This record gives sequence, structure tokens and C-alpha cells, in this order.
Amino acid sequence: MNSPTSILPPLREIIARHGLSASKALGQNFLFDEHLLDRIAAIPGPLEGEQVLEVGPGPGGLTRALLRAGAQVTAIEMDRRCLPALAELEAAFPGRLTVIEGDAMKIAPASLFDGPYHIVANLPYNVGTALFTGWLSSEHWPPQWRSLTLMFQEEVARRIIAAPNTSAYGRLAVLAQWRAQAKLAMKVHRSAFTPPPKVMSAIVYVTPTEAPERVSIRILERLTEAAFGQRRKMLRQSLKGMPGALAALETLGIDPQRRAETLSVGEFVTIAKVLTK
Repeated sequence: MNSPTSILPPLREIIARHGLSASKALGQNFLFDEHLLDRIAAIPGPLEGEQVLEVGPGPGGLTRALLRAGAQVTAIEMDRRCLPALAELEAAFPGRLTVIEGDAMKIAPASLFDGPYHIVANLPYNVGTALFTGWLSSEHWPPQWRSLTLMFQEEVARRIIAAPNTSAYGRLAVLAQWRAQAKLAMKVHRSAFTPPPKVMSAIVYVTPTEAPERVSIRILERLTEAAFGQRRKMLRQSLKGMPGALAALETLGIDPQRRAETLSVGEFVTIAKVLTK
């Protein structure tokens, strides 16, 4: 007996039949390599029976791979041109795929699921970072999502996993690492995409860890924004506009002449904890 994917037309044929092309305005770049897509879908581990959120499925390349892996997929797509192609996948996998037409920036993932879920997405380049920081910023921790498997421009991926005292280290690294583990799971060459983007891409895999006690994410966000907003300046300059920050440095014995990129994630968390009190 044939599986649904064995009787589906090749993705390129689907795209040609529906007259689809990647929209630069929507930050789209399509992936056609089925083996590569299967490797991406395997990063979170076994997905048989698992709930998965996909953002920006486009014509459904990664969606197919997730469905092949046994996932129950909810996909958010704002490009109406892609909906007929996704409808074919819905028909091929009855009850396994739900497509929501809308803007993922305006939809809270937790409202779509009544239990744990994974997020797996080839994120549109123009909103990828904003979506990522939004998923990391919940006051309630651990979050409802079990893992994030996300495609970024390689430069952004490097900023997420960066260590202190490196040029890539900044606000994004602190927000990603203070209560989660982030690793570079796979690099993806620009030639794998249609059309090929100007930059290389990489997939980041993030899993939540235990959160430090009595630290407000909102305060940590404001702290890192101030510290790295003027990263070439000493902390005594960059943090002087944040009430209590310089006093917190003194309390903790942190030299105010240091620059933001020299502070570890733990030091930022400790400062935020003092300010939270």
C-alpha cells in the first residue's frame, strides 16, 4: 500500500502547477531537497504522534517531512497563494494537518494547543528574530513548547549560540541561553534554496532548561537592551539610564568599566535578579 507522500507529485511540480514563486517581500526561500527536509524534521527527535507548529510552510516542503515523521502539524501561513498547495497535503494526510491563514506575529501558539508541542520552521527571514524572541519571552516557565528547531541566516544563528567576549555575543545570546540550551544543529548551503539567498543559513535547536528563581524576563530584556544598545561603551555609561542598575553592579562587585560583551549570561541574570527585587 502506498504512503500518502509516495503518491503526491514532486514539490517542484506542485509549485509549477499553482504558479508559485518565492516572495521577497515575505522573506520566502523554498527548499525542495526531500532528504534535507527529512534531516531537518529529525532534529527534534521522534515526532510520531507529537504536536508540531510550523510557521511559514509555503508550498509545504518541510510540512511533508514533518507529516512523514508522524507529526500532527498545525501550520500558519499568511501567503494565500500557498493555501491550495497546502490543501492538497491536508487531503493526503486526513486529520493530520491543520492550516491557519494568518500572521504568526499575531497568533499566540499556546492558543492553538491544549498540551505540549514542538515548533519546527524555516522561518521567513524578515520576522524570524522577532518570532524567536517572542517564544523565549514568556513569564511562565517552562514554556508549553518542548523544543524549537528553527532556520535562520547563519549570522543570526551564530548570535543565538554565541559565548561572551566574541563579536557575535549580544542580547540575543543572553535571552536564548539564560533559561534554555541553544545549539547549532545544521548548516544549510544557500544553493539548497530556490531562489538562493545571498547568505548561508543554519538551524538552531533550542530546549528549555530550569529558570533561575526570582528573575523577571521583562527586566532582563530591558537590561540587555540598555547594555548592548551601546556595546562599545562601558557599563557605567550604557546602564546609567536604567534605575538601580549601577547600584546593582556595585552590590555585586561588577566593575562598571567593563563592557557588555565581557559579562557572562550568569552575570546578566544576577544583575537582573537584584533589579527584580
